[in-house]
Amino acid sequence: MSLATCSSDRSVKIFDVKNGGQILVADLRGHEGPVWQVAWAHPMYGNTLASCSYDRKVIIWKEENGTWDKMFEYTGHDSSVNSVCWGPCDFGLLLACGSSDGAISLLTFSGDGQWDVKKIPNAHTIGCNAVSWAPAVVPGSLIDQPSGQKPNYVKRFVSGGCDNLVKLWKEEDGQWKEDQKLEAHSDWVRDVGWAPSIGLPTSTIASCSQDGRVFIWTCDDPAGNTWTAKLLHKFNDVVWHVSWSITGNILAVSGGDNKVSVRMWLVPPAASDTPSSLKFFI
Repeated sequence: MSLATCSSDRSVKIFDVKNGGQILVADLRGHEGPVWQVAWAHPMYGNTLASCSYDRKVIIWKEENGTWDKMFEYTGHDSSVNSVCWGPCDFGLLLACGSSDGAISLLTFSGDGQWDVKKIPNAHTIGCNAVSWAPAVVPGSLIDQPSGQKPNYVKRFVSGGCDNLVKLWKEEDGQWKEDQKLEAHSDWVRDVGWAPSIGLPTSTIASCSQDGRVFIWTCDDPAGNTWTAKLLHKFNDVVWHVSWSITGNILAVSGGDNKVSVRMWLVPPAASDTPSSLKFFI
């Protein structure tokens, strides 16, 4: 198993993890500022890793025959790039990048070493802090799909920004458009996470903020137009990150209290207004 880390020392490191230990196999140097985030592409595309940094760059790294090299370097942002997230493997190598310049870039590998770039300018006022892809399959389509037909795939992702907003984006006719604007937070949205789907007719998103709150957004509308927010928890400090389990029903939350809270989310939600949850501290 491979583990990738990033650091304010400008490095990206790859470790081989086995037998309860780890061995450093690569120390990747290419950024000129603190590296905020790394993201693995789907294994079907080999060992491919994206990193983003305060230096305004996104670097895509590729391992071939045991050697890591730059596959692509993107310098199209005017400020720190805060978040990178690979799209579902059904869409090929597709990377979303959110920046403090307020824009979101979409990088698509077109073959022969070429990358196509599309940019959503002014996606968030002041800056974008986080991006997260939706599952490729439209909610409920695996249940309602007639036998022999392919499921309906849609390119969608969610972003969070310094404008206190959570925004949903959808590709239509090759162009990215704002699909929904979700308002509940009273301070910067620090992270967003679109929950994995097992084909149920419900979409679920988690968001966390400088305001200390974690919200769970759900949508049972097949058209994706009606979203409901439920407060999962109010912490006493900033909440930095949210991360869903692969089954999409357990959420890990980390914040300024130096703790990780793990909560179980029942999907669809219980009948009461208060979400059912289990809480542990690590």
